[in-house]
Amino acid sequence: MAWNEPGGGKDPWSGQGSGRGGDQGPPDLDEIVRKLQAKMGGLFGGRRGGGAGVGGGGSMRSLGAIVGVAAVVWLLVGGIYIVDEGKRGVELTFGKFSQVTMPGPHWHIPYPIEQVDLVDVEQRRFVEVGYRSGGSGTSNQQPVPREALMLTEDENIVDIRVAVQYQVKDAREYLFNVRDPDETLKQATESAIREIIGKSKMDFVLTEGRGEVAVQAKALIQTILDQYKIGMLVTTVNLQDAQPPEEVQGSFVDAIKAREDEERQKNEAKAYANEVIPKARGAAARQMEEANGYKLSVIAKAEGEASRFEQLLTEYSKAPEVTRKRLYLDTMQDVLTSSSKVTVDVSKGNNLLYLPLDQMLQGAAAAAAQPRSFMDSGNSAISDTAPSAVDNRNDTRSSREPR
Repeated sequence: MAWNEPGGGKDPWSGQGSGRGGDQGPPDLDEIVRKLQAKMGGLFGGRRGGGAGVGGGGSMRSLGAIVGVAAVVWLLVGGIYIVDEGKRGVELTFGKFSQVTMPGPHWHIPYPIEQVDLVDVEQRRFVEVGYRSGGSGTSNQQPVPREALMLTEDENIVDIRVAVQYQVKDAREYLFNVRDPDETLKQATESAIREIIGKSKMDFVLTEGRGEVAVQAKALIQTILDQYKIGMLVTTVNLQDAQPPEEVQGSFVDAIKAREDEERQKNEAKAYANEVIPKARGAAARQMEEANGYKLSVIAKAEGEASRFEQLLTEYSKAPEVTRKRLYLDTMQDVLTSSSKVTVDVSKGNNLLYLPLDQMLQGAAAAAAQPRSFMDSGNSAISDTAPSAVDNRNDTRSSREPR
């Protein structure tokens, strides 16, 4: 009999053997357990009604064991996750940021208590401003005039197309600080490009200024993103195309061709000058060297002639008659050297005197081959030529002497 069963026992609540009059007693715990067992039995296909004494208690223990095992499996299997290399795990507790996990295995309380978002921080992402890619190559680009047409400092319109590559720098900022990071980056890029183009002239943007525009745009976009704390890092800004609007492209193409022709002609003129000037400088230097050589030769020759004259003057002062005769003979030798035949007209006579100069020249050459002094050479020339001239005269000419 249960301790609170009515009749025959003492009621602990009233302190008397009978009940507390019309008041209802506390709930029967056995009855509550039986009702719970009946409900669980019906849920799992068990029997209703009586006979659930000891067997009902075993079912409750089995159910508790099953629930416990399921809870352990749920906690272990559902809570283990792995963060791959190059990614970051962002844990949320009831939707609120908890922590950022690094690559490797981790555990958290399973959903719906906690959940994990994986963010790839090494993936190269990109946004396009002024066009949309329709495939590979620029021919498949779909222009977006609302984004591409920009006003320059000199009040001209240019068509700008920009591609920006970026990476996630901070996973928490990337997920929570901005609703749509990619759209925010696109708008920041468009704003930065418009600011830079608005401070530049059209010719600068279309020609040599493309690289500088891209560098300035990268720095300005990163500054804007850092102010927004968007958690992005801009890696590359590519100015895909910069050209005038389609309506005036023909005129600009002609202007560009004219500018290119001007540069080409300037380069050709510089090349011609670089070819001609060194040659002219070389010819001028050669002429200068030749002039210096001629100058030195003339000076040396003049100095030699002067020295020779001084030596002759010294000899002439010592023996004027001999020196005069020697000078006459040397002069005649120099004159007659170029002729092999000489005829001498004899005054008051009909005969001509023949001089065999070829033999005389041979004798002079043989005498010149031997070293001799200045005065000895003259005497030897006279002594060598006189006998040959006398020996070769005809008998009819030998009786006469030149006057």
